[in-house]
Amino acid sequence: METPNSLTATEAAKRIEAGTLTSEALVASCIERIDAREDVVGAWKAFDRDLALKQARARDAGPRRGPIQGIPFGVKDIIDTMDLPTGYGSPIYEGHQPAANAPCVQISLDSGGVLMGKTVSTEFASRHPGKTTNPHNPGHTPGGSSSGSGAAVADMMVPLAVGTQTGGSVIRPAAYCGCVGYKPSYGLIAGYGVKENTRSFDTIGLYARDLDDIALFRAGILGLPHEPLAGASLHGLRVGLCRTMMWDRASAATQERLESTAAALAKAGAQVTDFPLEGPFAGFEEAGKTVSGFEFTRALAYERAHHLDKMSEAIRTIVIEPGVLVTFAEYQRALATLAACRAWLTDAMADFDLLLTPSAPDEAPEGLSHTGDACFNILATWTYSPAVTLPVHTGPKGLPIGMQLVGRRGGDMSLLAMAKAAFPVLAENGMK
Repeated sequence: METPNSLTATEAAKRIEAGTLTSEALVASCIERIDAREDVVGAWKAFDRDLALKQARARDAGPRRGPIQGIPFGVKDIIDTMDLPTGYGSPIYEGHQPAANAPCVQISLDSGGVLMGKTVSTEFASRHPGKTTNPHNPGHTPGGSSSGSGAAVADMMVPLAVGTQTGGSVIRPAAYCGCVGYKPSYGLIAGYGVKENTRSFDTIGLYARDLDDIALFRAGILGLPHEPLAGASLHGLRVGLCRTMMWDRASAATQERLESTAAALAKAGAQVTDFPLEGPFAGFEEAGKTVSGFEFTRALAYERAHHLDKMSEAIRTIVIEPGVLVTFAEYQRALATLAACRAWLTDAMADFDLLLTPSAPDEAPEGLSHTGDACFNILATWTYSPAVTLPVHTGPKGLPIGMQLVGRRGGDMSLLAMAKAAFPVLAENGMK
């Protein structure tokens, strides 16, 4: 039986506007789902049901504010909120109460949204995982670092959520948990009020269960009028099949599903052509790691100086210790390599509308000590390109496998429209 929490955000927004659903009823249904599933999924770091219901009642009683009027959303716990604590995934900041909302939170509230709670993040959006499990199998990781956001949306605890991506922290959890993840072009959504990881890469992204919901939330979080996704045709769509330099890291199931997805798009009328990454991309992964190591260790200068004992062994030994050894000259060379890769990709994409590539090497790995490999996400993140992952396949273990579409930098709405056109074809192929 349909319950309000199972509605897409777009459908719920239509019903709220029509007066056939209240925000209070929607939020209450989400709370009921959280009560039933949180002990297993563990998606929430901070959750105040009274606060959420109070906001919902205010939305029902007050004037229409914007496109996400009355719709609840979750916010990753590295993003500041003044009414809920923000712990940045670290015991150092347990109970920390920011004085102001991050702009992305405030604008979402100003657009009519209801702040449902703070979703679990890995420690400082890095390696050390939190308590969240995969909603399809609690013995498997939900991905990271936006673990709670991906799991909460996929498990129908909330229709929308905000995450961040520095490597693969939006796209990978969405793929592992089986929802839609959107990583915008770099800098599209202001990153103020977000605990910095790597300034050169950090990007705020969105989770939903439907592409139309991504367009709706995108309007809400940017403070724009809602612009429904335009119709797009697959006929003649120029698709680059991009296996990347990490193809050997993909499982046999992922490789087979990427090839079958490309074949399905071609059968539907798209022009699918191999798209190898060449030239400066030979040094791409190493350059990105160098930049991240240099910037992340400096972003945590205070915590390293005063609270190193409260940081996990993983973040100290795997991230910080190598990062402090990166010289400024190495950092500058790495920045130059990445700039060259962005220029190369811009030129190469002139003849393509989008790229098709895996969202992750495989289904979500077993165990909760590691959040998976981001190797197939760094292309979009470090070249500042928009990307979206679609839940279109199931792997041998019965867990979701997503397919990732990457667009031209700045062409976010075009990418979402093309993804919407492709989604039915990919979903049908995924069921075969």
